[in-house]
Amino acid sequence: MSEYDLLVHVDDNDPKRLELALTNVANYTAALPGEDFQVALVVNGPGVQLLTGSQEALARTGAELMEKGLTVKACRNALRKFGIGEDELWPGIQVVPAGIVEIVKLQRSGFVYLRP
Repeated sequence: MSEYDLLVHVDDNDPKRLELALTNVANYTAALPGEDFQVALVVNGPGVQLLTGSQEALARTGAELMEKGLTVKACRNALRKFGIGEDELWPGIQVVPAGIVEIVKLQRSGFVYLRP
């Protein structure tokens, strides 16, 4: 755990919200050169619909950030609700049983919560 561990939360099906979240992550990581930290993006609710190939620009940005260490976690409950298969998600996304439980776990382990 680092004092700079960050949890970013997106739960609505708004490409601008996810774009802002990814921009926040990019700016955050750029502002902490040499620091050891983790950044997790948890997406649940209607927001999981944004994690498919239908949002190409967001997928490219997400992939670039994941290469730099961002962990993206999608809620399995929401995927089921919206009929999205795990194979439809961007490569590298981790599927967690329940997004809300993942948020609580990350906060309890010291991640600071941000909902852009």
